Amino acid sequence: MAAKRIGIVVGSIRKGAYTKKIADFLIAHTPEGYQLELIEIADLPLYNQDYDTSGSPAVYDDFRQKVKAVAGIIFITPEHNRSIPAALKNALDVASRPYGKNVWNAKPAMVISSSISGISGFGANHHLRQVLTFLNMPTLQQPEVYLANVQDYFDDNGQLVNKETAAFLLEALDAYISFAAKF
Repeated sequence: MAAKRIGIVVGSIRKGAYTKKIADFLIAHTPEGYQLELIEIADLPLYNQDYDTSGSPAVYDDFRQKVKAVAGIIFITPEHNRSIPAALKNALDVASRPYGKNVWNAKPAMVISSSISGISGFGANHHLRQVLTFLNMPTLQQPEVYLANVQDYFDDNGQLVNKETAAFLLEALDAYISFAAKF
């Protein structure tokens, strides 16, 4: 039986992003029967509604196909100015358009937010959840995953060394897998 594919969308496009390191940790600890795969957003041109009628860039079509091919999505995002990064919002827009062709539709989601402060990406987490509601993505409610002071979780090689956080992320991943299996 083929592994069930789950996409991971990382909100930061920064080289060395903590959110990418979290994604790498989850991918390295993928439960049996599943395949977690990164869906890149860095190369998506800004969404423009004109593309809906004049033809989309090829990178849009590739991105939409990758989203369409997975059974669910884990979003891992930092907070930018109390909201989600522009690159993530752009990716959400690209895959939800043109109107009536939302490839996010009905895919179960999980949100992980982080920040280098004690706020834990609370604003980003809730703004993203608001968008996911409109995109009709059922979203895991518990556990909520807010990671504060994320810069302290990793060693110099980018490995997650904070044992409490590692255990919590694995518990959250298990909860998401159980939640996503219902869809």
